[in-house]
Amino acid sequence: MPDFAEPLARLIQEFKRLPGIGQKSAQRLAFHVLRGSKDDAQRLIEAVLDVKSKLELCRLCNNISAGELCPYCLDPHRDRSVICVVEEPTSILSIETTRQFQGLYHVLHGAISPLRGIGPDQLKIKNLLERLASGEAREIILATNPNVEGEATAAYLARLLKPLGLTVSRIAMGIPVGSDLEFADEVTMTKSLENRRQL
Repeated sequence: MPDFAEPLARLIQEFKRLPGIGQKSAQRLAFHVLRGSKDDAQRLIEAVLDVKSKLELCRLCNNISAGELCPYCLDPHRDRSVICVVEEPTSILSIETTRQFQGLYHVLHGAISPLRGIGPDQLKIKNLLERLASGEAREIILATNPNVEGEATAAYLARLLKPLGLTVSRIAMGIPVGSDLEFADEVTMTKSLENRRQL
């Protein structure tokens, strides 16, 4: 690795700590900051500090919010009878881009993963149960990731929620639109067959 002046080397190291940023990308970002003006650097610093100081978790759904409630929980036009449970706030963006879902969300902030020491107690499940006690929700959609941890989390939540008399559903999984069957792995193909629907 080339020798850089200590402040630049430190900035490169900090950028490398970000997910998906390797040595070359970290260097490009650091040199971009170096070439920019002090005002540009100050705006970047303020934006990072604002994210840490001005954002919190929504009191109801645990989504990232600038206030006590997130925009989805504040929206009076959302269907309060349906709650979509996701692992992370980033999953909400994927669902919202479809413009099809009009219900509310609940963010778990993770998934059950015994290998990483994450059990149900480390997830935001308690306040989901508190939300459901109001009786407003009728259906829970489990939209956890289609991997081992996501499946384990969905199975756990289904066992926990079904006795409450709610409709509990799981998002469908299978072959992505626009792909070829020959490239589907065994698990994806199995899920596609299991989640088939009548035409």
